[in-house]
Amino acid sequence: MPEQSPLDLAEGDPFGPHNLPYGVFTTADEPGRRRLGVRIGDHVLDAGAAAHALGSPYATLLAQPSLNALLAAGRTAWRDVRRALTAWVTVPAHRPDIEPLLHPLSDVTLHLPYEVADYVDFYASEHHATNVGKIFRPDGEPLTPNWKHLPIGYHGRSGTVVVSGTEVTRPAGQRKTPADAAPLFGPSLKLDIEAEVGFLVGAPSELGRPVPLASFRDHVFGLTLLNDWSARDIQAWEYVPLGPFLGKSFATSVSAWVTPLEALDAARVAPPARDLPLLPYLDDGDDEEPGGFDLHITVRINGEVVSEPPFASMYWTAAQQLAHMTVNGASLRTGDLFGSGTVSGPEVHQRGSLLELTWNGQEPLELSTGKRTFLEDGDEVTLTAWAPGPDGTKVALGEVTGRIAPARA
Repeated sequence: MPEQSPLDLAEGDPFGPHNLPYGVFTTADEPGRRRLGVRIGDHVLDAGAAAHALGSPYATLLAQPSLNALLAAGRTAWRDVRRALTAWVTVPAHRPDIEPLLHPLSDVTLHLPYEVADYVDFYASEHHATNVGKIFRPDGEPLTPNWKHLPIGYHGRSGTVVVSGTEVTRPAGQRKTPADAAPLFGPSLKLDIEAEVGFLVGAPSELGRPVPLASFRDHVFGLTLLNDWSARDIQAWEYVPLGPFLGKSFATSVSAWVTPLEALDAARVAPPARDLPLLPYLDDGDDEEPGGFDLHITVRINGEVVSEPPFASMYWTAAQQLAHMTVNGASLRTGDLFGSGTVSGPEVHQRGSLLELTWNGQEPLELSTGKRTFLEDGDEVTLTAWAPGPDGTKVALGEVTGRIAPARA
């Protein structure tokens, strides 16, 4: 009996031809040569070699060590390359050329697939923002007066965006509780996660020209799972009056795979109803395409499920975030990454951070590895997600994993 082809996937494989996320990989025999790859099942296709073998006009674009050249090529190229890739892995006549270019995932090393330009993170879940407000302002309004008028965000540090699997060193910094007479310095005692979705910008925009809601697809290439690690004690002492800084900038983990927006067409949903009118540049009430995504996220600590946040519940959409972050004329660059903000739902088991899940440490989680209020050294956090695909399929997003290493002296 002939050996089964890696292209003969099990029915319902969430990494089937309807998905085809992009990544960058190296092989053991050529560890210094990074190649653009596309995941199909449990294999990765060398996209550049496939394009060359089949005489694609995009061969040079795909024979690159990162995604950035493809990102910059724009929406027409994104569409054409995706159509070509779909044909290469589904048309039987292409198998003799394609099968030798497939590498088992277990045999390759995955890398950060793009060069990050700027990194911005938002605060777009009403449930998360309400929980945080109740924790820190128990006698006041949970939401700040501006929250339902604009997507609140902060600028992060692009140089500390790391690929899934990279260890996260516990950060040190200043912290001060109300009981402390003066600030102390040392490792964070309240190291946290934030389960998020990141959106990757491809085509840049002109300085001084805002990007409207309708141009979202012209600029955003795809999305990825993202963990915005947070040192809550450092953050609490430093954030007044300019917002997060060292409590966030030590590491942000992203998946090794970027899912193209086109793969998620069947997952588009309307965002929650807004109870306040929006200014015109943010008003998506008449948009033909719904701005939300029906993504189902799972958060695991040391292999145990602790939360299942629903992305469909996010109050602010990625298109609104893009419009807001450019409305002042700020330009987009190829490789810009913006995070959704913590994804939390209305139920306790849908909270996307330990700050909420343990109510700032007052209600510890019961895990087989012991109680947790915040992360301990050695803990491993993994985010996975799936979305509805075409014809009843599922589209899986590449996981993002990080293990906590002790603070350095």
